[in-house]
Amino acid sequence: MSETDPPGLELGKLRAYLDAHRPGLAHGELGAEVVQGGKSNLTYVVTDGSSRWVVRRPPLGHVLPTAHDMTREFKVISGLHPTNVPVPEALLLCEDKDVLGAPFYVMEFVEGTPYRTAAELEALGAVRTRAIADALVDTLVDLHAVDPASVGLGEFGRPEGFLERQLRRWKKQLDGSRSRELPGIEVLHDRLAASIPVSGRPSIIHGDYRLDNALVSGDRVTAVLDWEMSTLGDPLTDLALMVAYAERSAINLDFVSDATSAPGYPSTDEVVARYAARSGRDVSALNWYVGFAFFKLAVILEGIYFRFSKGQTVGAGFEGVGAGVVPLVTHGNDILKEEK
Repeated sequence: MSETDPPGLELGKLRAYLDAHRPGLAHGELGAEVVQGGKSNLTYVVTDGSSRWVVRRPPLGHVLPTAHDMTREFKVISGLHPTNVPVPEALLLCEDKDVLGAPFYVMEFVEGTPYRTAAELEALGAVRTRAIADALVDTLVDLHAVDPASVGLGEFGRPEGFLERQLRRWKKQLDGSRSRELPGIEVLHDRLAASIPVSGRPSIIHGDYRLDNALVSGDRVTAVLDWEMSTLGDPLTDLALMVAYAERSAINLDFVSDATSAPGYPSTDEVVARYAARSGRDVSALNWYVGFAFFKLAVILEGIYFRFSKGQTVGAGFEGVGAGVVPLVTHGNDILKEEK
């Protein structure tokens, strides 16, 4: 590996693979920089001096066999690219681990900004902030309107029994990382299990849909990114996660994006109403989905806390994660109480 190669990306091997499988794509000497890393898949911007592309690969070190599935990400953006859903063009998939040490794929570089903070949006003004938020909701509606079979994604997941499987999965994950008392979490789980709603028409779902997983340019969404959790399932899980992230002030988690608190950003009720009006979907049971979103987020944070407490997570910013779990549980229970 050259001294100029970023971790996990040997540019000489990448160039040889590009020349063999997409001859003429790259011309000059390659350079690259990591634009995201650590907890999710690694993302690099690669350039030959005149053009740019993006390379995605799993994190360095051991990962679960079913996690960080490059083929899955490549397949979903390939299917969605001809639709109204803005995604980068998928250019090349390499499933040969001998090239970079792990499967990877190459996609188009798309201009845009991933807005993560209220300050970034505040600098644009309330009118533009509202336009960006509306575009984010409209893009979600467009995603959920895509017929999976028509874009080659009819077998992308198992929508039947989706909510039941999801609840079982996250309960199993909680049980595997339980190391302390978490007041209210069993109550939240049992409430969810006792009142699972009947899902509407299934769709392709993103799995972690939020503003900072999208690129924005000219107040429109130019690309939705990070499809590693996508599948076929109940689309209201995507909407509910947007709502849960927007409740940041109620749960006071410093490490959650505060973009939704920017002046001009629509209220939760306005977001839900816009989605319902444009999609035609029944959102009357949304409180269940939001309660489940908080349960899922609580389990994720508890897993991070568990690994941190065992010395298995390295890096800054993990100390306060454990304190955020119970507020998530409490808020989930409060939302479900509103159903009574």
